[in-house]
Amino acid sequence: MGAFVGVDWGTTRLRAHLMDKEGAVVGTVETDDGLMAARPDGFAGALERAREKLDAPGLPVAMSGMVGSRQGWVEAPYADCPASFAAIADHAVAAPVNGADVLILAGVAQGRDGSVPADVMRGEETEIAGAMAALGVAEGVFVLPGTHTKWARVEDGRITGFRTFMTGDVFAALKGHTVLSAMMGEPTDWTAFGAGVRADPIDLGDAMAEFFSLRAEALLVGSNPDAAASRLSGRLIGAEISAALGAGEQPILVGSGAIRGAYERAFAALDRDIVPAPQDCAARGLALAARYWGWI
Repeated sequence: MGAFVGVDWGTTRLRAHLMDKEGAVVGTVETDDGLMAARPDGFAGALERAREKLDAPGLPVAMSGMVGSRQGWVEAPYADCPASFAAIADHAVAAPVNGADVLILAGVAQGRDGSVPADVMRGEETEIAGAMAALGVAEGVFVLPGTHTKWARVEDGRITGFRTFMTGDVFAALKGHTVLSAMMGEPTDWTAFGAGVRADPIDLGDAMAEFFSLRAEALLVGSNPDAAASRLSGRLIGAEISAALGAGEQPILVGSGAIRGAYERAFAALDRDIVPAPQDCAARGLALAARYWGWI
């Protein structure tokens, strides 16, 4: 029997879990009712459709992700670094739904006072909490791959700082919306990807010249479109890792899907050991919130 519903609500997808009183997932539905799709028709309706599919009417709901953004259902204020999960749960806001509690977890922010570069996250903080619980750790460097990859440092159970890298966005823009697009295939050539990852780091100016050389190479000597895309992807991810990860540090990899696999290959190409977190960290973090609020 379900005790509550945990929802990981992103820009393009809604993933809802029916969870029991022990915090275990007993059912999951995933829909296209992400932030962009839900806005025209209403968030309440999208949530209700998910609850109906889970046969969970009336159960309380814990939510994280872009649903709490300024463009989301209700804006949940950011908890400032250093942020414990208790502080994140305390900053939760209620969604305007009659009946059971429907709470949206806060995100995390840094740099509000200008002391460090400004940055924000929504949803990743819940995954980090779930990863800490699953692995039994209270510190470390956490990497959460995505369109905007997060690198977070945790000390004594608190997120003390983080950086967001627009690596996925930059790759998609270069591949699909520049002069490179005509000679780019899919990033599935792992030999070319690894070569790109291992290439020596260069500064931004040199990188822009190197990107154009991919086109010139295709024109002058020919190149495999998949190899070209793979090399570009590896180059970008390798540069990100070089900037984010210190010597001797062992990152904790959080996430799922193809993008997680790409980062696993990148770390392997660099002979860097990682600690793999389970792929259900968002659900684990939502269970922590439910327990903190006394739902389970």
